[in-house]
Amino acid sequence: MVGEDSARAYGRVVAKAWSDDGFKARLMADPVAVLQAEGLAVPAGLTVTVLENTPTRYTLVLPARPTDLSDDDLDEVAGGWCGCVMSSDFCL
Repeated sequence: MVGEDSARAYGRVVAKAWSDDGFKARLMADPVAVLQAEGLAVPAGLTVTVLENTPTRYTLVLPARPTDLSDDDLDEVAGGWCGCVMSSDFCL
């Protein structure tokens, strides 16, 4: 599953976790099994950690540095990504 299908499946997992405390507990305890059961491909050997943002804690995920880009390439794309995460008092 790639692209839009994967994004939709991810959205369904998040919505289900928001509405079903038992599902959320299973997702946090064994994310790989739950994601696979929900139709998301998880590569063998990949560790998945689920963290929950709260009104007083925001988790910033720093992606792994691409191995196929030079420092000059990275300088050219810096600032090319925009993400907005909003809560009642916080926008990143």
